[in-house]
Amino acid sequence: MNLLPKQIEQRSFDIIDAQLSDKGFNPKEYNIVRRIVHATADFDFADSMRLHPQAIEKGIASILAGKPVICDARMVQAGLTRLGDRVLCAIDSEEVKVQAKNTGSTRAATAMEKLAEQCEGAIIAIGNAPTALFKILEMATAGQIKPALVVGLPVGFVGAAESKQALLESDLCYITNVGPRGGSPVAASAVNALVVLANAEA
Repeated sequence: MNLLPKQIEQRSFDIIDAQLSDKGFNPKEYNIVRRIVHATADFDFADSMRLHPQAIEKGIASILAGKPVICDARMVQAGLTRLGDRVLCAIDSEEVKVQAKNTGSTRAATAMEKLAEQCEGAIIAIGNAPTALFKILEMATAGQIKPALVVGLPVGFVGAAESKQALLESDLCYITNVGPRGGSPVAASAVNALVVLANAEA
């Protein structure tokens, strides 16, 4: 197959568009869902995704304001190639490792606490750890953080679906889905789609 990278991407989008044309997303929502399906080759995300009515507006505003993106995992950070040093992840911090061991918490949850001061107006992207999403919800409920948007897409059979349901029922602005499916590529794709939309408005 002698296709250029752009041609491969466009052919992939053509295949996706043929199956998702009747899902009822508005154009900006569709851009996000389409990129998630493209990254995962999983059309079920088109049915399971849930987007807060203000999610895209607030996500774009955060990006254009130069706010950081807070990640729970290096894999999410690695997938965010368009934002440079604005992408923060503290999971490998020695302080986080020590504190997590001393408190019996996970490093992902502890890393969210460490980056709490950076969360004001930021996008928080959770693609791996339900415990990180639960910690974000806990801190937000306590009034300790006020992010612009939570991209809550952790994966797994223990706590992932429950943490996403809790996000849906919270007062936070969200991009999430229902069920155990998720992952770092999904969270990164959602944020990357927001960056593309933000760049189009810049």
